[in-house]
Amino acid sequence: MNTTASFWEQGILGEELLLTLTLGAVVKAVLTLAIGLVIARLFRRYLLNLSRSTRYVWIINEETASTLHNLIVVISAVYSLTTLGVLEYTIAGTSVSNLLTAFLVFYFSYLFAKKAKDYMIMSSSRQKLPEVQVKAKLFYYLVVTLAFFIALNIAGFTGRLTTILAAAGITGIVLGFASQTVVSNFISGIFMYFDKPLRIGDPVEVAGYSGIVHDIRILSTRIRTWDGLLVRIPNEKLFNSEIKNLQKYPARRVDITVGIAYKEDAGKAIEVIKKTLNEMPYVLAEPEAAVFVDNLGDNSVNIAIRAWAPSEKWFDVRTQIVQRVKEALDEAGIEIPFPQRVNWFAEELRVKVEKEG
Repeated sequence: MNTTASFWEQGILGEELLLTLTLGAVVKAVLTLAIGLVIARLFRRYLLNLSRSTRYVWIINEETASTLHNLIVVISAVYSLTTLGVLEYTIAGTSVSNLLTAFLVFYFSYLFAKKAKDYMIMSSSRQKLPEVQVKAKLFYYLVVTLAFFIALNIAGFTGRLTTILAAAGITGIVLGFASQTVVSNFISGIFMYFDKPLRIGDPVEVAGYSGIVHDIRILSTRIRTWDGLLVRIPNEKLFNSEIKNLQKYPARRVDITVGIAYKEDAGKAIEVIKKTLNEMPYVLAEPEAAVFVDNLGDNSVNIAIRAWAPSEKWFDVRTQIVQRVKEALDEAGIEIPFPQRVNWFAEELRVKVEKEG
């Protein structure tokens, strides 16, 4: 009789204890979720207010605030389910909750890095686009790399991290020889960012090619040649080549040589050319154009023209100067001679003239 009563009392106490633990877990789970919701909403509101006053809008904006808000809410839900014991199953030596949390941290960090990179590129001006592209890509890779190691730590794989890194180091040495060119191009791309020899839209002459810079990437630079071809130049080759930027500075000099006949007045020709240059709107007054006799050629007196023009109008100004100087010299009656040759014979030539009739 006493034994039966004892078992009955123990059963009642066990049910009460189980009920107490269940209610405690539910209350703790609800509190965890509620606190997470409150923190997420406050954090989102803080970031939205901060985005209106900060200059780092590319990283602190509405999309970033929403992403972090959702991340905090999901992590709170995961920990709430863990408190109830729903996610306590073990896989590969770690719990499902840890794996799920690690995945969520990495995934949301990836979304955050991608959106920040895209926002940086879209909000930048055309002049700063190449610099911003490199910054955005470096920021993206940095965030993703840090998120990967943080996710490993959350998942409980830190004890195995040393083995993973050692294996990765050995693999990296083996793959390093195979990917030497890729790494070299990547490092050269970073050096190009700090050196800034060219930008998208600049006319350049580099590595035997001439054209407009179409795109600048981490591993290569693309140039659209004057005849409409797309040329991809590896950054390593580009970095080690001589780069001639045809539009780096606002003004560029036009160099033209004009030959006049020896019988013509060189001073008059110089005055005609200077007057022609003064009438052209895109020929800069400062620096002043220089016109002078450069040398005495075999067939002509060569006059050098040194005029400055806006870099973006250089080609048009050069073609106009050649055309207008030619027209002006023709109007002034100044001869631009053909090449002349004098033939000398060792013996005197005799010419026989026959008369008709």
